[in-house]
Amino acid sequence: MASLNDDECTPLLQPSNTGDVVESPQQNKSRWWSIRVMYLTMFLSSVGFSIVMTSIWPYLQKIDASADTSFLGWVIASFSLGQMLASLFFGFWSNHRPRREPLVVSISIMIAASVLYAYVHVPTSHNKYYMLISRALVGFGSGNVAVVRSYVAGATSLSERTSAMANVSAFQALGFILGPAFQACFTLIGEQGVIFQAIYLQVNMYTAPALMGALLGIINIILVFAVFREHTVDDLGKKIPSINSDTDDSNQDSEEAVDQVAVISSNILFFVILFCFALFETIATPLTMDMYAWSRSKAVFYNGVILAAIGFESMIVFIVVKILSKKVEERVLLLGGLVIIWVGFFILLPWGTEFPKIQWTDFQNNTIHNSSLWDSFTTAPSNHTVEPTGCPASQSWCFYTPVIHLAQYLTSDILIGVGYPTCNVMSYTLYSKIIGPKPQGVYMGWLTAAGSIARTLGPVFVSQIYTHLGPRWTFSLTCAIVAVSILLLVSVYKRLIAFSVKYGRV
Repeated sequence: MASLNDDECTPLLQPSNTGDVVESPQQNKSRWWSIRVMYLTMFLSSVGFSIVMTSIWPYLQKIDASADTSFLGWVIASFSLGQMLASLFFGFWSNHRPRREPLVVSISIMIAASVLYAYVHVPTSHNKYYMLISRALVGFGSGNVAVVRSYVAGATSLSERTSAMANVSAFQALGFILGPAFQACFTLIGEQGVIFQAIYLQVNMYTAPALMGALLGIINIILVFAVFREHTVDDLGKKIPSINSDTDDSNQDSEEAVDQVAVISSNILFFVILFCFALFETIATPLTMDMYAWSRSKAVFYNGVILAAIGFESMIVFIVVKILSKKVEERVLLLGGLVIIWVGFFILLPWGTEFPKIQWTDFQNNTIHNSSLWDSFTTAPSNHTVEPTGCPASQSWCFYTPVIHLAQYLTSDILIGVGYPTCNVMSYTLYSKIIGPKPQGVYMGWLTAAGSIARTLGPVFVSQIYTHLGPRWTFSLTCAIVAVSILLLVSVYKRLIAFSVKYGRV
């Protein structure tokens, strides 16, 4: 038994040492294989979000010319809005029924929505609204992350929890890595791609990622039926009846109350963390197209590579976090991650005297009061067959806001790639430990909902502020939000401790 645990504790994607766990080797093996299926489910939920992230904006422009950056914010936010509603529903469902049920239903919805995304170009009008619906349904299917997190929390002991939660987040990060990487590879297909006229399907650089997501979802359902089984252990690792079974679960109810201040504070902090990352993801493609005059295909490819690199960086961070968590408190790591995120956004503030290139075609039917700017753009060549690049003239801030240099952008990417995964793992780990032995489906539903609200408001916030006020206001406000969250963490620092530690059980 000891050798089994020792073998499990070393690699990143293996569970950590469990100590004395009262279960048979067969039960231990089944428990960890079920947890690994949850890792895969988290990976696919992440891929469903990230695999089209860098191409949504150019695809939206291609299928519906009336779509602007404000509508882009709503399209991206629709995923998180759907996830927010579903996480509460699936979390409640998982507390009272076998988890296989909400898992299969949610994944099936994701598959259907991914197929719909591949067909949004077919209707002759209102295409942007079909894309909005498809992304909302993909998000609804991704509400199963609450089920995943609650299962992993309930199927691991206190000593295993940080490692297992880090693994869940590692698979989530792996989804963010491979999603943009797949999209970057699919750019080789081109915008035309291959057309299957009989079924009205066009497989191109925009639709192929969604179809791949549907295929992975089918594989996920097969594994849920073939491998996944319900397992529950207490904080010391002793096997107990599942909260989803028909057995009496009264022994899992605790007389001590969960610290609601710690719970609410954890939800707020998680909201800020996801808000910042959603903002960062949303702004990447429009920002680089505006600042560096990248074409649609270049922006999709380069940002796909950058996001994939951030994902690989996050994997390294997860390894480091798992090691550090054995010597450094989770609260300290969470605080450090927030500080790094703040520095990352602070670096993005524009400075200098160099200004972005303007899309001169936007000036043709407008009156320009700045003669020097007018002179510089009336001399531009009038070739409408070439895709216009640069900062659109409709965004007035383009004329007076300095360029965010590529070095600034890449440095910020690196810092956020360190701060976000650190905060993500520590938030989930602390939250599950604060809740303790109580059924965590609904609690994890609330935490997932907080993250989903952040992913809903983040894109809307950045699309509105960025479009009308520019990057200076966008990143200044973001820095202020992160600073307030740091103060909140400091104020509740002493309350963010494990339930079993608080009441002297461990």
